[in-house]
Amino acid sequence: MEIPPAARAFLAEPRFAILATIGQDGLPQQTVVWYEVQGDTIMLNTKRGRVKDLHLRRDPRASFCVEDGYRYVTIVGSCALDDDQERAQADIKALAIRYHGREQGERQAANFRKEQRVTIHLRPDRVEAYGFGE
Repeated sequence: MEIPPAARAFLAEPRFAILATIGQDGLPQQTVVWYEVQGDTIMLNTKRGRVKDLHLRRDPRASFCVEDGYRYVTIVGSCALDDDQERAQADIKALAIRYHGREQGERQAANFRKEQRVTIHLRPDRVEAYGFGE
């Protein structure tokens, strides 16, 4: 599904998102995450073995929400995980720079290189945007 232009512009700003995954008990688990819109998917990244990684390996469905007061974008869809370390490290570095600038992002990336990382690609099945006058 395509992300509408107003929602895409909103998501292009470096905001924090909430990613909800489904636990083994069927209950949602929420995490604050960095993200980047890439085409019509949302790219996220996590350390291998974290709860969201484990949940998504068992059940790829997720919900993603970014809000700013009464404006928000919610995306529901399925995730694909990419364990390739070269790509995952490049993705977490890009996210660190997006959120903290070149200098601090480079320092953070050096610490992330000590970890096994996983890139998550959320493919929207449904996009809800509110407060954009559309």
